[in-house]
Parts: sequence; C-alpha cells; structure tokens
Amino acid sequence: MRIESINPLQPATKPEVTRSTDNGDDFGRMLTDALKEVNEAQVEAGQVQKDFMAGRNVELHELVFAMERASVSLELTMQVRNKLLEAYKQVEQMQI
Repeated sequence: MRIESINPLQPATKPEVTRSTDNGDDFGRMLTDALKEVNEAQVEAGQVQKDFMAGRNVELHELVFAMERASVSLELTMQVRNKLLEAYKQVEQMQI
C-alpha cells in the first residue's frame, strides 16, 4: 500500500465578491416595460371602443376582450404597487 504525502495547508482566502450595480437598473427597466405594456393595453382598449362606437368592423367580443385585458393589467399593476409600498413601509419600520 502506497501512502502519498499530505499537501501543506493553504491559507484561507476571502472569495471575491463582485457587486453588480445594474440590478437596480434591471428592476427599474422591468417596471418601466411593465407600465408601458399596461399603458398600451389601455390605449388599445380605448381605440377598439372608439372603433366599435363608430361602427367600424369591430366585433363585440374583441371589444370585451380588449377592455378586460386593460382592466386586468391595471388591477395587477395596482396590486404590485400595493405590495411594493407595503414592503417599503416594513423596511422603513425596521430598527437598526
């Protein structure tokens, strides 16, 4: 049986931590994109409604779908806003 020599211990080193500063930018960009999509849904619903009222070639189900999509998008945005405000208030109340 062959026994190998034991390697000497290496001093412990701190792992390098790279901090990314673009995480906030990504989050901000994500929120901006989401708000743009909600706005587009609202504008589209308004346009479909105007077209329907003007008697253009718009089916009733298209109007209902566009209005519901805009409504659900806005409701989701409000829920996200409420959760963000709630989280901010919790962080604000933390004792250091």
